Amino acid sequence: MSPPPARLQAVIFDWAGTTVDHGSNAPASAFVALFERHGVALTQAEARGPMGLSKRDHIAALFALPRVADAWLARHGRPPDESDIDRLYVDFLPIQKAALVRHNEVIAGVPALVAECRRRGLKIGTTTGYTRELMEIVAPAARAGGFAPDVIVCADDVPRGRPAPWMIFRAAEQLDVFPMTSLVTVDDTLVGIEAGRNAGTWTVAVTRTGNSLGLSAAEVEQLDRAELKARLATAASQFQRDGAHYVIETVADLVPVLDEIVKRLESAGK
Repeated sequence: MSPPPARLQAVIFDWAGTTVDHGSNAPASAFVALFERHGVALTQAEARGPMGLSKRDHIAALFALPRVADAWLARHGRPPDESDIDRLYVDFLPIQKAALVRHNEVIAGVPALVAECRRRGLKIGTTTGYTRELMEIVAPAARAGGFAPDVIVCADDVPRGRPAPWMIFRAAEQLDVFPMTSLVTVDDTLVGIEAGRNAGTWTVAVTRTGNSLGLSAAEVEQLDRAELKARLATAASQFQRDGAHYVIETVADLVPVLDEIVKRLESAGK
C-alpha cells in the first residue's frame, strides 16, 4: 500500500516577538527590572540573549554569564546559587505580569495571515516560554486583537522547555497532526528554531518583529533604513547558520514560504 500524499497540516507559532509584542519587549524589560531590583544592572543584550527559554531557565542562563555572576558576587558577597534562581523566579512573575499588561498587542499582519492559514485548512498551534499563569494575561488580549490559536502549550505544561521539542510535540498531539514534517514552526529566537529542528518540523525564523532586532514597531520606523537593513541581514545570517529552513521579517511574509514547503512536500512524495 502506498503512503498517503504528503501535505502541510499545521503551523506552530511562538508568542512574544512572533505574533504579539513587537520587539519582544515584555520579557526583556522584565528581566532588566528583576536584576535591577537585586542590585545588578543588566544590558538589553544580556537580557535578550537566552530569550525563548522557560523563564526559570532564562534566569539561570543569565547567572551563568561571567559578568553577571561577578556583579552578583560584588553586590551580595557570594556567587549565585540555585536558591537565588528560585528566589528571583518568584520575584519575576509579578514583574512579568505588569510588563505583559503594557506589551500584549497583536503584531500587524498576524490576524490576516492566520485567516489565510485557516482558509488553506491548516490548524494553528502555539508554544511559549511563558507559564500558563502568564498566558492568562496574554491570550485574552490577543483574542481581542484578532489572534486566537487552536492550541496553546506553555513552558510549565511539559517536563522541559526549549530547545527540547516537547512543547511542539504536545501541540502536535493536541492538534492531532503528524508526521512532524507536516508542521511548520515559526519563532523569533534561536532556541525556538532549535526546538523546531529537534521536533523534526519545518522551521521559519522571524527577524524584524522579534528578539533579534528588539525594537517596537514605532522604533523600527524611526531607525535609519541602512542600519535596519544591516541589522536584519545580521539576524537572518545567524538564524541561517543555526539551521532555520527559512527566514522572514514578519509573520505577514509567511504565505510564500508555505507555498514553497508545499511544493517541496509534493515533490518528495512523488
